[in-house]
Amino acid sequence: MLNVPDFQKAAKDFRAGKLDIKQFTRLMYATSDTAPSPATKPDGPSVVDRSHGPTSSERSHGPNVADRSHGPTAADRSHGPTAPQLTTPASVTGTEATERINLDLERARRCGYPEVIYGPGKSARDLNLAAQRLLSERQDVLITRLDVDEAMALLDRFPTATYNEAARTFRISAAASDEIAPVKSGKVAVLTAGTGDIPIAEEACETLRWMGFAPTSIHDIGVAGPQRLLRHVPFLQTCDVIVVVAGMEGALPSVVGGHVACPVIAVPTSLGYGAHFQGLVPLLGMLNSCAANVIAVNIDAGFKGGFVAGLILGQLRASV
Repeated sequence: MLNVPDFQKAAKDFRAGKLDIKQFTRLMYATSDTAPSPATKPDGPSVVDRSHGPTSSERSHGPNVADRSHGPTAADRSHGPTAPQLTTPASVTGTEATERINLDLERARRCGYPEVIYGPGKSARDLNLAAQRLLSERQDVLITRLDVDEAMALLDRFPTATYNEAARTFRISAAASDEIAPVKSGKVAVLTAGTGDIPIAEEACETLRWMGFAPTSIHDIGVAGPQRLLRHVPFLQTCDVIVVVAGMEGALPSVVGGHVACPVIAVPTSLGYGAHFQGLVPLLGMLNSCAANVIAVNIDAGFKGGFVAGLILGQLRASV
């Protein structure tokens, strides 16, 4: 079996999409002497992490190796044919095609909320065009995982936007400047086990605000100090849905679930010590929670936790 360092490297590659489940499983049951070492990057500040897309520098100057993950390069287009361009009218498909983005403008009608823009890998021009097109359809904009440099550039174009640096989210309201959007009814709390989990919790909160809800944040109430949670239980028992963000062993969602009669959405984080395996341990613990009202989303998936909570609140409002 793999030793702990090799397992940690394999876990990182699995989470980054560099290994599929078959490769990951094969490594787990191989011997550490004969098993191929997964392709990982060495630790240290000199290494560039591209697991979430190119860096700001690369977006400005381009990586050393041509990146064709988003289509052919300019050189490719000048020397050979490319795949046929989308010719179906947008009025038929419900999409809006730019050079690199097909916006799903019908998603709000089908699914209740507009398309969310995932920031990494997109140029400033991509983000600008996508945001402008959504706003032209009176659809609120949410961009996730946006670094501060790209956000500052967008703020020059959209000065009324809200950028949450901790959450790395960028929100733009489609309402006119003199309009105040009413806050939707429904009580939702977002909890963190530790202060280090706040960035993921903030992503959930910003998602809920984009959906029109007003979440209540409660931080640093992990199971190592159970009395910290108990004083909040009376309030939590009045909530319609609760999002619990936790790393380490991921026990807090189960404890909260045992005190309340509403859905508890568990969000594991990649914070923890060695055998924590970058979030796999809390993820598995949350999936195996004894509390029947706990459901789990992916590691560091603050957006997904917040979005599911908002959908639950929306269904409750509709039923009332």
